Amino acid sequence: MGLDFNQETFRNDFTFRNSPKAIRRFPFPFHEDGYMYSVNLEPHVPGPKGSVFEHTFDVDEHYVAEMRDRALVLAEDPLRCQSLPHMTLAGWDLLELIMTSKARDYPHWFELHKQGDKWHWINKPLEIEQKFTFGDETTLPYGPMEYITRQTQGDFSLQDHRDDNLWMDAGMITTQADWSLDFDVGMSFHEWHAPVPLAHEKGIFDRALKFLLNLQLGAPVRRFNWTMTVDPLLDTSPETYPQWGPTRASLTPETIGKRMHLRVELQTLIRLPRSNAIAFPIRCYLIKFDELVTVPKWGRRLHRVIRDLPEELAVYKGFARNRPMMLDYLAQYDDGTPTSPGIWPD
Repeated sequence: MGLDFNQETFRNDFTFRNSPKAIRRFPFPFHEDGYMYSVNLEPHVPGPKGSVFEHTFDVDEHYVAEMRDRALVLAEDPLRCQSLPHMTLAGWDLLELIMTSKARDYPHWFELHKQGDKWHWINKPLEIEQKFTFGDETTLPYGPMEYITRQTQGDFSLQDHRDDNLWMDAGMITTQADWSLDFDVGMSFHEWHAPVPLAHEKGIFDRALKFLLNLQLGAPVRRFNWTMTVDPLLDTSPETYPQWGPTRASLTPETIGKRMHLRVELQTLIRLPRSNAIAFPIRCYLIKFDELVTVPKWGRRLHRVIRDLPEELAVYKGFARNRPMMLDYLAQYDDGTPTSPGIWPD
């Protein structure tokens, strides 16, 4: 079992790495040589075999290490997981969705056995075995949302649908890109998106909310978001900014290839059956520049995206200070030849 998953860290000595296979399946977020913030939603349907889109929830070589890192974050700050009282049913919805999906898609790692409301869950990679009564919180060591998201890569918010709006009323958020669940919990859709530049003026969030309020059961959607992170640090929250914020000033031309990481979020939105809430999984993928440029198409395209990005977005995404150094590094891998459409390697 240990051969399936990397032994690695996302803090201190930063031993995180991507295997050649993981590099090739990395969800590079740019389908063309430019970028502007947009809704960019598409159906979350099964994708190519071996890709991050193959299954509803992607389990990869970083699974065990990411779950260990989540446990460390929660031990330091339990408020990274919160659920308002009325969201318990949505938590059970999410638990069922994840357990059913993983047992179906990865039967060699996960098993789910049901006899009515008596369930038996087996998670082999994390050596967890739990018998519980579905719907009875007292039969689990944590609430249903916390229990299953302690075993699932990526962050999760649960959004209550009421008053013609979506409200972030529950979440497990330990790998976020500089935003705080403790600050945002209970906020409406437009309130928690308020810091994003340019998009409000273009009406992007008005259109997104209208679409999501009509999201149908059994018709999930997905989109990409992205930013940059110095060192492979999963926890870049405002609460820990004193630890990671100053690292932005520590890059040099000699270290940028190893330390600067493209951070991609595969965001999916899924209507839940009993609660009518929307689950919002936010799966974080990291790749250092030295790994990314081993795919020539990506090296050329990222140079052009970063070069032409509006300054407001570079500031919002936190790399305006290092953009000249990033461009100097990436320019070595851009020979000016055209890039093929789409996100996958040639």
